[in-house]
Amino acid sequence: MIPQIRVLLVDDQPLVRAGLRVLMADTPDLEVAGEAGTGTEAVALARDLRPDVVVMDVRMPGMDGIEATRIVTAGPGAPRVLVLTTFDDDEYVYGALRSGASGFLVKDMALDDILAAIRVVASGDALIAPGVTRRLIEEFAARPEPARRPPRGLDGVTDREREVLTLVGRGLSNGEIAERLHISAATAKAHVARLFSKLDARDRVQLVISAYEAGLVP
Repeated sequence: MIPQIRVLLVDDQPLVRAGLRVLMADTPDLEVAGEAGTGTEAVALARDLRPDVVVMDVRMPGMDGIEATRIVTAGPGAPRVLVLTTFDDDEYVYGALRSGASGFLVKDMALDDILAAIRVVASGDALIAPGVTRRLIEEFAARPEPARRPPRGLDGVTDREREVLTLVGRGLSNGEIAERLHISAATAKAHVARLFSKLDARDRVQLVISAYEAGLVP
C-alpha cells in the first residue's frame, strides 16, 4: 500500500481548492485531508486533522496566510506549509517564509509541478527554485520593513560553513555545493546540517533567508 501524504487545502477561492482536489483524487500518494477558506479555519483544521502539508493561500479575509502559517508551524510535529502566491503582485512571500513556510507555489504553475512540490515538502525538504525563489527573496528582503528583524549574525559559523551558506543562498543543492567546493556530498550535507543547528533554521528556505540577511548573497 502506497503511503499517503495528507494535505490541507487553504484558499478563499473554491475553484482553486476544487481544481487541486480533483487533481489529487487521481493521485495514489496524495489525499485531501480537509479544506479551509480562511486563515482562522486553517489553524483550527490543522490542529484537528494534523495533515502532513498545508497548501496555504496568502490573501484571505480575516486572518491572512502569513499569520496562519506562523501559528500552524509553531511547536513540534507541526505540518509543513507551502504558501500560495500570485508572484507578480504578492508582497507577502518574504513574511510568510519568515513565519515558517517551507516554500511557495505560484498559482499559474503547472498542476503536476504543484503535486511534485507537495511531495518535496512532505519529505522534509524545502522549495528553493534558483530562479524564481531567489528573485522573490531578493525583492522582498531588500524592501524596508519596520517589523523585520535586524540582520542575522553568523557567530559560531566557520569560514567553510559560511561558504556553504553562500551557495545555499544561491539555490545550489548539496551535490552542487560539493562539486563547487571540491568536497564529498556527505561532507556538504554535514555542513548544511550544522548550519541548521547553528542558525536555528527549520529548512533550506530559512538558510537562504539567513544568507541574504547576512549579506552573503548580493
